[in-house]
Amino acid sequence: MSENDESQDNPDSDAAPPVPDERPSDPPAPAGESASAEPSPAERVATLEAEKAELKDRMLRIAAEFDNYKKRMRKEVTEHEVKAREAVLREFLEIADNLERAVSSWKEGEQKDVKSVQDGVDLVLRLFKSKLERHSVTAIEAKGQPFDPRVHDAISQAPSADVSPGTVLHELQKGYRVGERLLRPALVVVAKAPPASPVETSDKPAPTDESAAGGVDIDVNGDDDGTGGKTS
Repeated sequence: MSENDESQDNPDSDAAPPVPDERPSDPPAPAGESASAEPSPAERVATLEAEKAELKDRMLRIAAEFDNYKKRMRKEVTEHEVKAREAVLREFLEIADNLERAVSSWKEGEQKDVKSVQDGVDLVLRLFKSKLERHSVTAIEAKGQPFDPRVHDAISQAPSADVSPGTVLHELQKGYRVGERLLRPALVVVAKAPPASPVETSDKPAPTDESAAGGVDIDVNGDDDGTGGKTS
């Protein structure tokens, strides 16, 4: 039997090897479905416009809330300032009341009891200083201190031999600090060196004729040879 006859009797002998079993792939989506899954340009523009409107609305709400916060903070700060000022003024009203009592007692006493009025004024002054210290207001030491332009304001200078030049000689108005900050400089008079004492003229020797003439011997008779006009 020939090879051709064998191939005809067994047709599967020369056939291609079997293809391995594979899972069939999904059929391609129709053209209409792929087009609907991807948004169109108009739909994308509409989505972006919606997001833009949402962000704008959110920013407007944040800006409104921040503006309300600033107004609330400004109002609270103003209220705190008013309350602090009222508290300070109430304390100083007590000083005014005591001064009025001192003046009324002076008038009612027909200006005879001077000592009691003086004691009352001293009491009010001590009360005033204590209230200043309560608010961290302290006086600046000036008299006898070296002049400091940061806390002293020099009005004038005066000669003095008792203190060194540049020392505060007189204090015309007290200066004050609030904590570490300068509230008001002190008005002061600063000492300077006294003028030099004049030299006594009597202590100097009287000038001679030679020194007055510049050291040149001048003949008062008019003769240059110094012989007194005599000739030999």
